[in-house]
Formats: sequence, structure tokens, C-alpha cells
Amino acid sequence: MQQLLEDIKSGQFKQAYLLYGEEAYLRLQYRDRLKNALADPSDTMNFHRFEGKNTDPAGLIDLAETMPFFAPRRVILVENSGFFQKSAEQLADYLKSPAPTAYFVFVETQVDRRSRMFKAVKDAGRAVEFAQQTEETLKKWILAQIRREGKKISADTLNRFLSMTGTDMEHISNELEKLFCYTMDREAILEEDVDAVCIRQISSRIFEMVEAIAMRRQQQALKLYYDLLSLKEPPMRILYLIGRQFNLLWQVKTLKKAGCDDRTIAEKTGLRSFLIKKYAGQASRFSQQELKEALAACVEADEAVKTGKMGDGMSVELLIIRYSRGKE
Repeated sequence: MQQLLEDIKSGQFKQAYLLYGEEAYLRLQYRDRLKNALADPSDTMNFHRFEGKNTDPAGLIDLAETMPFFAPRRVILVENSGFFQKSAEQLADYLKSPAPTAYFVFVETQVDRRSRMFKAVKDAGRAVEFAQQTEETLKKWILAQIRREGKKISADTLNRFLSMTGTDMEHISNELEKLFCYTMDREAILEEDVDAVCIRQISSRIFEMVEAIAMRRQQQALKLYYDLLSLKEPPMRILYLIGRQFNLLWQVKTLKKAGCDDRTIAEKTGLRSFLIKKYAGQASRFSQQELKEALAACVEADEAVKTGKMGDGMSVELLIIRYSRGKE
């Protein structure tokens, strides 16, 4: 990423770039910065954009061979083409010796690093990955934006914010903008502000549902389930996420029992470290046997739906009722 920034600042460009990875917010930001540095945004004669798996490699080559019109470069942006997962031999060969005025920018979510196209772009230019950011990087990025607005946030409130928004940077950016507007007349961002304006991700709602189940708050658990259904979340996906939550709780409880610290647990479970205490607290409300039984019940509910013994909505509802039964 640093080399890409240097290219943009210096104006010394490679003839082929591949921007790829799961972090769409950064990937698209750098796409626009690179595109605008390579070509005048108003130059419709020498900038061309293609998208989709029907993009024709031969057509791209013909275009690249066409001299630019009163400009130093012909810039070709290709997005979501699938060239880096399927065969695009002709284009890969062309990139070994492209026309000196042709500049390619490929933007993809997933790539096969073993593909000829990946190797061709890497040899001719730069392949830059935009992976999901680490917890530390996300916090620094969020804090920088908060400071830029002249505001402050505590560590606990920041963790609360991240637990609700998840790690998608575009979603985080949108939720931050809402927070800034909501707290316009004061400096500090408080937990109640986060709760008031931030949209809970589905995973956060599932966590709250399992928490309600653990506390035997049946009405609350069912309300959260009905809320998810009203958001058009399919019952079978909800069931999958409940099962995933019970599995994570079982892992956290087992690793805690084995004496693992929070960092180790985060590495082994794939959870963000700021969530471990929250998950450990929830796991403590279940015995290991209860968590095993809950996982088995999720499998049984899934089988009941797939074999036609029960409807999907009813199957999940009965599972919630079964494990939240008790004192309200």
C-alpha cells in the first residue's frame, strides 16, 4: 500500500495495478485515488471502465493498442472481471509487453495468486491487497477521525462502538458520521450515544439473543428473534448464527478453562480481542455440557427443517423457547 501511495505522489506509475481484498472501503478509495492520478476525471476520451465477468480480454487489448488522444496515457479500469480466478491467457501474455501508453487498473474482491494474470500484473506493476484491518489499526483510524472532529471517546465506549458496528470500514464510517451529528453540541461521545444512534450488526443482535437465552429472559429472546425476522433475515441464517455463537462460547469457555489468556483465545477463535471478556462473561452463564447440548440442538433443528418435519421459522422459535425457559 505504501508503494502505491508513493506512485500516486510521485506520478511515476506502473503499467498495471491490481487492487484486491475483502476491505471494500479501502480498496475503492485507493481505486479512485489511483484513477484520478492516472487520468483527468473529465477526460472521457482516454479513460475506460469495464465491469463484470463478460468483459472481453481481446477488446481490452485492442483498446490498449489505440494511441491516446492528446494525453500521455490511455487508462483502462477493469472491475470484478474474474480474470484472476479463471483463464485470461491472452491478456496475461499481453501484459508482458503492453503498449507504452496503456495503463491497466484491475479491481477484484478475490483472486487466485497462482493464476497467470496475478503473476503477470505483479511482474508488470503492483498487486496490492486490502485485507480486513486489525483491531489496533481500526481503533487508530477511528480515533484519528474522532480527534479530527474535536471530540473524545473512552476506551470502553470505543469497544462498545466496535462491538455494535463490526469491522467493515464503510459501515464504521457511516456510523461515525451519525455519532458526530448526534453529539454536535458537545465534545465527549458516550456509550448512551452509541446505543442511541448506531445500527447493530446482525452478529450483535445474535449475541444479545443468546445473552437473553442465558439469562432465561424468554420474552426478550423471542422479541429479538422477531426483530430479525422483520429485517428479512432468513430463519435458517439465524439458526446458523445461533449455532455459531454457541460454538464460539464453547471454544472460549474451553480455552479459558485451559488457562489461555485473552490474546491466545482471540487468535484461536478468530474473535477480536476486545470481545473476549464479553464472550467469556456470556460463556460463564452456561456449563460446557449445556453448550454442547445447545450445539446438538441446533443441528437437530436444522435436520428437522431439511427433512420436512418442521417449518424453518417454527424450528428456530422452539429452539429459543427450549433454552430460554425458566425465570423471566
